[in-house]
Amino acid sequence: MAHQIETYGNQAAFASARMDAWHRLGTVTQDCMTAEQVMEVAHLGGWNVRKIDITGTEYCPDGGVNIIHASDRFMTVRTNPFNGRTEYLGVVGNDYTPVQNEEVCELLNILVDEAGAHFETAGSLNDGRRMFTTMKLPHTMRVGGVDGLDLYLAGTNGHDGTAALRVDVTPVRIVCANTQHAAFRQSRGHYSFRHTSGAKGRIEEARQALRLTWQYCETFQAEADRMINETLTNAEFDRIVAELWPMPSNPGTRAKNNRERRHGELRYLLEAADTQKVIRGTRWAGYQAITEYLDHKAPAKNDLVRANRVLTSGALTDVKAKAFDLLKVG
Repeated sequence: MAHQIETYGNQAAFASARMDAWHRLGTVTQDCMTAEQVMEVAHLGGWNVRKIDITGTEYCPDGGVNIIHASDRFMTVRTNPFNGRTEYLGVVGNDYTPVQNEEVCELLNILVDEAGAHFETAGSLNDGRRMFTTMKLPHTMRVGGVDGLDLYLAGTNGHDGTAALRVDVTPVRIVCANTQHAAFRQSRGHYSFRHTSGAKGRIEEARQALRLTWQYCETFQAEADRMINETLTNAEFDRIVAELWPMPSNPGTRAKNNRERRHGELRYLLEAADTQKVIRGTRWAGYQAITEYLDHKAPAKNDLVRANRVLTSGALTDVKAKAFDLLKVG
């Protein structure tokens, strides 16, 4: 796996407010979390991400030693929250300015500035090279008047020089907490802060960008409303599933068995699962059945593997995006 939720012994750098984390990692709090609490519970506080010089040692033929210093490159390091050791994260350039995890939470607080918003989840990926935190907003979508989707402001940040600080708005289904990557893959309602000294001064610019997200949310809800008002037959659902998971030209026994198992799970989610009860028989239910299968039912070695796949897999996101396109109306 390319990325992992950071663990140390039986501890995990992940926190969730009030609701069990479905991947069974980290800490569940009884109440909503403030920025300070989410930093502590998710082991994200006090990292002190910083740049240090890169030096190397060269041994000369005459027995001498040359110390070589990289003047245009630096290492980023942090203080490990579990054992206090200094750890290497990545290599960055002169203009790179570390953004601390605490600053990400502070940024979300400033951007939202709205009563009723609170921190919901936070965690560390890939041994501290990436972090994320989500804030539950007081906005709610209700597709077709019956299927609820909460809205979350998500902040993600990289400490190894490979990713900017980014803020997105994403809807999450209440019943089973499926992330709806597909719906927002083309949204311009996100904002990225480069790791430079001027990043913190672009708050108002970010607010303007995120206002586009609210407009996009309205567009998405209208699309979902059309889907929930259109019938989906079993035959059409089967056709879409076959397009999402095409069979090889000469499938072996294992491939055939996997297809039958997957088809059975998907049909159950569509036709009988409680999660589709109020939307059963609609195109929206077909989309929710597919996303629920991908996030919760698709085979995985263990819960940690499943969690990492949902959080980081581009292939999983692509399948959800294609499913949304195949099921949307018009």
